[in-house]
Amino acid sequence: MERDGDQLSARPTLETEGLRFLHVTVGSLLATYGWYIVFSCILLYVVFQKLSTRLRALRQRHLDQAAAALEPDIVVKRQEALAAARLKMQEELNAQVEKHKEKLRQLEEEKRRQKIEMWDSMQEGKSYKGNTRKPQEEDSPGPSTSSVIPKRKSDRKPLRGGEGFSLARCHRGRGVANLLDN
Repeated sequence: MERDGDQLSARPTLETEGLRFLHVTVGSLLATYGWYIVFSCILLYVVFQKLSTRLRALRQRHLDQAAAALEPDIVVKRQEALAAARLKMQEELNAQVEKHKEKLRQLEEEKRRQKIEMWDSMQEGKSYKGNTRKPQEEDSPGPSTSSVIPKRKSDRKPLRGGEGFSLARCHRGRGVANLLDN
């Protein structure tokens, strides 16, 4: 009987030591990494919620597609809508092509008219370059090109140096060695 009493008294001490060890280990772990554990749990919860909602939506979409594939009316309506959209796009493209062809025809007609005018002016002995002006230029009320004197470009090149000695202003026929000898 004494043995049974020793075993009973020994058992609680082992359990209390085990609990004490667990308490110390878990306590130190929480004291050291507590905030990291809390934030990790929150992050895992948020990620799990996002993934579960996406998974549900994916399942629902898959079920809807499977149901739509089984119903021929929905498939026919979808194909008709697709065909109507393609037809509309083709009509728009055809209209753009027609506009472009019309522009090209007008440009060709304008070029042909200018060539005819040039030929007529050459037959009359006139200068054909002056007569081929576009009608827009003829109507513009501005100074005539003959009264405007074009400005002469200055010989000064600011990126090549100041007003002082510059190799760019030297005689072009001479080399640098000849300039330094003078």
